Amino acid sequence: MQKDNLGKVALVVALVAVAIAALMVFGSSMGLWEPIVGFMASRNYHNLLGYVVVVIALVALVTGFSAKSSAKQDSGTKGKGVVKSTVALLLGLGILAPSIMALVIEPVKYPPIHDITTNTQTPPQFVFLTDSRMGARNTLVYGGADIAAQQLQAFPNIQPIMADLTVEAAYQKALSVAKTMGWTIVAQDPKALRFESTATTPFFNFADDVVVVVSTFEQGSRIDLRSVSRIGKGDAGVNAKRIQEFSQRFTE
Repeated sequence: MQKDNLGKVALVVALVAVAIAALMVFGSSMGLWEPIVGFMASRNYHNLLGYVVVVIALVALVTGFSAKSSAKQDSGTKGKGVVKSTVALLLGLGILAPSIMALVIEPVKYPPIHDITTNTQTPPQFVFLTDSRMGARNTLVYGGADIAAQQLQAFPNIQPIMADLTVEAAYQKALSVAKTMGWTIVAQDPKALRFESTATTPFFNFADDVVVVVSTFEQGSRIDLRSVSRIGKGDAGVNAKRIQEFSQRFTE
């Protein structure tokens, strides 16, 4: 193989690797497989793809620079090969970026829980959604005091939403916020001031179930939420962040 072709090969390999990495993350959203399949594939092979690209790109880059000593090779061709190798190297480093960042910045450690609620004493209960919901491996039965203690220690700011609204107005606003956040409303009961919905994560398309309950509080209303992952022992803070975002949007 001519040395000027190595850069082209490195770039092609890099583009294919990027496509595979993206497919592992978004394949479930495209209906190709279950979320856990893409997640496990990414966990096992994402970094490997990055290492392969970086190694090939470095070999092509070094070879391209060493080829400058050859008078037989056109300088324009050599330059293009080096550029392609450089782009391939950057793509490889991009694939490895999450791992590199984890070395530079210590990752946040979340407790191994996947059931977060604004009311740990009397968590909102699911009525329409059950343990038989599609793809679920986790129960909707609340884990009790141990789960509550871990949540309160990790996410002390998860609190009920208090609003100066009638319960009817608070219910409609909560429903509107949920729809704005892209949740799929699977059941709603305006009389009971509650609704259940399903939210999906932007990466890997994991499904989490959310129940929202509105109740009277003094002269206004109180809104409680509970967000539960269908699979996985821990949720990397996703359910807590969802409730926090909901609370922020509701109070805006």
